[in-house]
Amino acid sequence: MTELTKIIPISTATRVVSGVLQEPCIADTLQRPLRDLRISVTDRCNLRCTYCMPREMFGKDHEFLPRAELLNFEEIARLAKLFVALGVQKIRLTGGEPLLRRNLEQLVAMLARLHTPAGKPVEITLTTNGVLLAQQAQALKDAGLARLSISLDGLSDETFRRMSDSEVPVKTVLDGIAAAQRAGFEQIKINIVVKRGVNDHEIIAMAAHFRNSDIVLRFIEYMDVGSTNGWRMDDVVPAREILEQLAGRYLLHQLAANYPGEVAERWCYADGGGEIGVIASITRAFCQTCTRARLSTDGKLYTCLFATSGLDLRGPLRAGVSEPALTALIAERWQQRNDRYSQLRQAATQAEAIVTPGQKRIEMSYIGG
Repeated sequence: MTELTKIIPISTATRVVSGVLQEPCIADTLQRPLRDLRISVTDRCNLRCTYCMPREMFGKDHEFLPRAELLNFEEIARLAKLFVALGVQKIRLTGGEPLLRRNLEQLVAMLARLHTPAGKPVEITLTTNGVLLAQQAQALKDAGLARLSISLDGLSDETFRRMSDSEVPVKTVLDGIAAAQRAGFEQIKINIVVKRGVNDHEIIAMAAHFRNSDIVLRFIEYMDVGSTNGWRMDDVVPAREILEQLAGRYLLHQLAANYPGEVAERWCYADGGGEIGVIASITRAFCQTCTRARLSTDGKLYTCLFATSGLDLRGPLRAGVSEPALTALIAERWQQRNDRYSQLRQAATQAEAIVTPGQKRIEMSYIGG
């Protein structure tokens, strides 16, 4: 284990330029830096969305992780600190449904105290389905949560229930969004996964509802994450088609990216009605700019959303391995990273080739979206 600490001494991962301390930066084999960490805090969810946790695979007989196998908040915070030392500037809490994790605001408060080596606060964000948000929004904001992304796949109860395979009414999520606005969240994004023949008829309705609301609506192409959602290319509504629908109703202007590696293509209404985005992960893969690592609920490091295996960090952490050695483990895995699944899938699809190998990919509910 001591040999691993030689891979990347933290003291050499930072630089001083013109008297200013620069953030550390480690890169993978394709020269992509480590900048974002997504942490799944639970593998459980209160919905059964067909593209993520289909009920036939995650029904009453599905065995979720025992509590003892989950990282506790102190363990999550310790590992997060090591990722920050290696270059992470933004942490997103995910699930499953993260608001099912009891006292989540306590973890938010612990992570909100993290600063990069150059002294910049780490941005703490969260993705939720919004079902429990009305009750927790204020506590999360008070704890230091900076931004929210909320999944909402339809405005009508019929469409929403078909996508979520639940009896939850849309009003529950809309009430959660309103509570988040009252709590003072200024950066809220609504994510809609668009599936052909299921909710694509609500594209314009969703746009109309969130115009002039200071909320960014983002349309996401239906992805082949995991191995259980029955993904077919025929179910994908390409970003180009989504934009054509919107442009038929509204005049749009394209915007520049907010930061390098941003996954959404940004557009705004010409009349000032706000911003929308499209995430074209199928038809315009963005692997070349991916800066995201993922930490699973039970402490495994994954370097791609479409991974088949991860690196166990919980075992060494609980065995008392030193922080320098743990940091070296993380750095070594990232520096060996060569993932570009979506690019390969896109090329294979265009060539009508076989897209995926025989190995099962990790489910999105396990490592977060």
